[in-house]
Amino acid sequence: MSRVWRLDTSRQTIALASRNDRLPEVIYWGLGLPDDEDLVKLHDAHTIDVTGGMLDANPELSICPESARSFPGQPGLVLADGHGASLHPRFAYESEVTGKNHVSLTYSDAELGLVYTVHFAIDPATHILQARAVLEANRPVRLHWLSAPVLPAPQHCDEMWDFTGRWCGEFQIARTSWTTGARLRDNRTGRTGHEAFPGLILPCRGATYTQGAAYALHYGWSGGHRMVAEELPDGRRQVQFGNASGTELEPGTRFETATLYATYSDTGLNGCAVAFQRHLRDRIVTWPNPDRPRPVHYNCWEAVYFDHKLPVLKELATRAATLGAERFVLDDGWFGTRDDDTSSLGDWQIDPRKYPDGLGPLIDHVHSEGMAFGIWLEPDMINPDSETYRAHPDWALGPEDQVLGRQQMCLDMANPEVRDYLYGCFADLLGKNEIDYIKWDHNRVLPMPDAAQPRGTYELLDRLRRDFPKVEIESCASGGGRIDFGILSRTHRVWLSDSNDALERLRIQHNAALFLPMAVTGSHVGPRECHTSGRVLDIRFRAWVAAQRHMGFEMDPRELSEDEVAVLQQVTAWWKHNRTWMTQADILRLDSSDPAVIAEQQLSEDGARFVVFAGKADTSAQIAPRPLRLTGLAPRARYRVDILNREDLHGLSRGTVALKDGPLEASGQYLMSQGVALPWSFPERMWVVEGEKL
Repeated sequence: MSRVWRLDTSRQTIALASRNDRLPEVIYWGLGLPDDEDLVKLHDAHTIDVTGGMLDANPELSICPESARSFPGQPGLVLADGHGASLHPRFAYESEVTGKNHVSLTYSDAELGLVYTVHFAIDPATHILQARAVLEANRPVRLHWLSAPVLPAPQHCDEMWDFTGRWCGEFQIARTSWTTGARLRDNRTGRTGHEAFPGLILPCRGATYTQGAAYALHYGWSGGHRMVAEELPDGRRQVQFGNASGTELEPGTRFETATLYATYSDTGLNGCAVAFQRHLRDRIVTWPNPDRPRPVHYNCWEAVYFDHKLPVLKELATRAATLGAERFVLDDGWFGTRDDDTSSLGDWQIDPRKYPDGLGPLIDHVHSEGMAFGIWLEPDMINPDSETYRAHPDWALGPEDQVLGRQQMCLDMANPEVRDYLYGCFADLLGKNEIDYIKWDHNRVLPMPDAAQPRGTYELLDRLRRDFPKVEIESCASGGGRIDFGILSRTHRVWLSDSNDALERLRIQHNAALFLPMAVTGSHVGPRECHTSGRVLDIRFRAWVAAQRHMGFEMDPRELSEDEVAVLQQVTAWWKHNRTWMTQADILRLDSSDPAVIAEQQLSEDGARFVVFAGKADTSAQIAPRPLRLTGLAPRARYRVDILNREDLHGLSRGTVALKDGPLEASGQYLMSQGVALPWSFPERMWVVEGEKL
């Protein structure tokens, strides 16, 4: 007997089936099937052959492959009883709850006293599949590994893309060829991590950014994840995501994975990216004031670091407002006796040496300049040199003689006393001061992985959000070390990287757009000489790279020349004029024919307008620029296309390129097939091209 289920959007179908009341397997995931497709027959068609050297039948590659059924690969559940003896459940169908866009299936092993429930839902508007698993036991058990519902990887896929990186170098794509065996990533740092963003792209053969079939997955959890992408000896492929292995430190009777988000696209990798961008922006993030335009940001960190002087900060605020800033963020150094990074984390009281009258005078000045006020916090951390640690050394996570990170330890966020203390400090701060923004940082990895730690942080965030619903929160972890849909269900912006080097950010932003929309992605114009790379870049390049995302400044504006001030004012004014439609736009990566050019097209929700950012990251191999093909346009419609920053033309561009003299008009088909001819430029420059449908 077969049981079958399916979920559909206008773009894709996922179908599951099971025999003899065993756990189901995904028998189809791809382009939408006809409504009358016979899934029972598809289940039969899904069966692969058996030959010599194999079992007499192939164990199901189910949504939770079971070690007790001779499965030859990574099981979806690794479990022990309270005494450490391994458990090998054999789940059988118990019940289901189904609806138009969701299905929940419950299975049990009566002998072992275990109940396994999976929840699938699909969003018809964003085309995102959501899946999670729950395990319940009638007595405490020890969980070593629980995968979210397992999805198959396509056979017509030669490689997988996952994401690695480092501090100031996040979102680097790692390409791995499929072969028998497993690509295993087990991030045990206790946070999402620079080195292991929890995402996976599966481009099918021939796929590019703009065409072909592709699959993408993201695990929405902030505490470190495990990914297994495995090809079995028989050729079948599975993808598992879950919390990092061994991070449930205590026996329990209920365990739950985070949500696995996944999608299929037949319009290239951009189809996957748009699904994630829209789902995050429209379904995950809960905005304090959805109608408020994203404000231009100013952060004082790279201007003053820990050296807080009220007259200087007031001057910075005035200059930032002149540039167009609408929010001023006071970074690290305002509390305790915090003159460097060696002390005072945990002492969340305003430093009376630096602010004898409290933060009020600075906040009042910021408001008088027409800006909102934000502040930096690092709630999860504590310095051994702090009054709080001296009073409560037991609040620190891990042994006393652990290796420190940035001179600090982690607080035990699973401890309710710790959360109550932090809540009291921050509620007092927010209650007494007009603060509408928090930069929530996390500057070291955990001394040991522990799933209870991010759950404690989630609880504190949820409590503060309930009581201060108008406060916007940014997730920062030495830059991009805690970016995932779990933290973003509680925050509103991410600090993508601590690098303000525009050349590095060009690539980081480009790759992050496979998952992140403009609305949540902070990008700042940094100092003339970048503090993290030492590179000196032209103000125009720095400004336009920041204008690709949620724009801001993070430098000492006193260093700016009159020309640099004028450029920033011009680009910021352009960004403000366009931010409303750009916030809702899709970020589409372009298939650049020149590897030196990193280009994207932001296309409005109604398709009526777009802007192309074509950044030249290196010297081109050929002399003249190659045409840049656009995407997502109506083939028969006509478009007016123009270079926005024509004044940046250099004398070495000597030809008669049409765009140099004014706008051109062409069909969508031409712009997507032949492309736009751009003028020559030096490396580390950006062309900005605007287009509108006629």
